[in-house]
Amino acid sequence: MTPERYERIRQTLAMRQPDLTVITDEVYKPHNLAAIARTCDAVGIPKIHHVWPRDRYRLKTAATAGSADWIEVQTHANIETGIKELQDQGIKVVAAHLTDRAIDYRDYDFTQPTALLMGTEREGVSDIASDMADEHLIIPMRGMVQSFNVSVAAAIILNEAHYQRQRAGMYDEQRLPQPWFDRLLFEWCQPKIARLCRESGLSYPTLREDGELADPQGFSDRYNAHKVELAQRKKR
Repeated sequence: MTPERYERIRQTLAMRQPDLTVITDEVYKPHNLAAIARTCDAVGIPKIHHVWPRDRYRLKTAATAGSADWIEVQTHANIETGIKELQDQGIKVVAAHLTDRAIDYRDYDFTQPTALLMGTEREGVSDIASDMADEHLIIPMRGMVQSFNVSVAAAIILNEAHYQRQRAGMYDEQRLPQPWFDRLLFEWCQPKIARLCRESGLSYPTLREDGELADPQGFSDRYNAHKVELAQRKKR
């Protein structure tokens, strides 16, 4: 861990926006999911939501260009529970959806807690999601084509969210709650140790100011003792 990388990690986390997110409703093409994730990372979104009722959803693909390492993903079995969970947290859900009540995306106030809802490639936003959404947004178009690709539309709208929040100074100070900041700092600085801790149920060890373990030998002893204890349990 070089000092430069450690400082970049801290600065990136300090600009993360905990009250800005995206929820995708069964967007299924890997390149679209990857592109949305890359945009989310670029505008400082720490966590995205994905409705996927089928097999286990995995963000990691070659097309993410590493963004999967920096974005957390929460999956939901259906769009109703996903939207309700966000709204219960005080987050407005705004659907990219062409309807009579839709407003120009630039007229929406993205400085308020917001989740951008993107519908599936085939059908777009479902009727249920449309009814539950707090707002509908449109991107004005002047050509013959009536819609953008889902990942392109997400990028356009999120760029406006970034612009509004930057103008409001929302990237100038840490907005992640400290426990969330500290957890991500450890996971970004020490991904292998973090994985071992999650697999073994151990708490994360303390980091030094340079991102390295404060007591590497102590953690090694604790981890080895845990493995011995597990082995003994299996013999019983």
